[in-house]
Amino acid sequence: MKIFKPTTSGQRARIKADNSQLTKGVRSFKKFLKIKKSKAGRSRGRITVRHQGGGHKKKYRIIDFKMEKRSIPAKIVSIEYDPNRSAFIALVVYRDGEKRYILAPSELKVNDEIICEEKAALKPGNRMMLKNIPVGTFVHNVELVPGNGGKIARSAGNSVQVMAVEGGRIQLALPSSERRIVPENAMASIGALSNPEHTFENLGKAGRMRWRGVRPRVRGSAMNPCDHPHGGGEGRAPIGLRRGPKTPWGKQAYGVKTRKRFKYSDKFIISRRQNKKKK
Repeated sequence: MKIFKPTTSGQRARIKADNSQLTKGVRSFKKFLKIKKSKAGRSRGRITVRHQGGGHKKKYRIIDFKMEKRSIPAKIVSIEYDPNRSAFIALVVYRDGEKRYILAPSELKVNDEIICEEKAALKPGNRMMLKNIPVGTFVHNVELVPGNGGKIARSAGNSVQVMAVEGGRIQLALPSSERRIVPENAMASIGALSNPEHTFENLGKAGRMRWRGVRPRVRGSAMNPCDHPHGGGEGRAPIGLRRGPKTPWGKQAYGVKTRKRFKYSDKFIISRRQNKKKK
């Protein structure tokens, strides 16, 4: 972590994650840059997600989540920052000359070689089928459906642990404490993702959130009753004056389950995540 000297009020509380893993003096590969328009939380002109708008312009980096080029070694050219995700990305060059962006594991370095095949060495960055990965190994970018590309464990510092192999299925322990089953021929990459210190960052001032496209939020308890269910009352009234806390649109909030009661993927979940109650 990098702690700044308090030369200004914005720098006083700022804490930045260590980015020494990034390759210096490298520009993003233009072929994989895509224009990303800011919708500011709007759908068909109406605001559907509040508190979004403004922010710095950024281009989307096309990431290869599938890594379907099998048995062709790839060399790491650079490790770069991606404004669209919390983890770092790596530019790789395959032996046949093709270049692609992938998610960068924490222990990956420039000039390292990785490979994607059915069975490979247990080395950070290598990708193979879950059935060939030993129990207890930490993996990332895991497929839920074989061939659809990685869907689980794609954010900074995240990883999934292989817990058991039984009946053609693999049991995984997710970062949320959920236990889930996936097919044994689903692909996964070895190791935990880069930038694990991202969760400890402190932006230091409100302006940095505005640069990220996040607008100010107003507490419901500071509003009037006509504007929010938490509003009104004398002085600092609690939010639970009604039977339970509500959203601005009157729906139950705080601890209410929002998942569908009968979802097709319920059969793949062994145990749901454990909600930690505040003491």
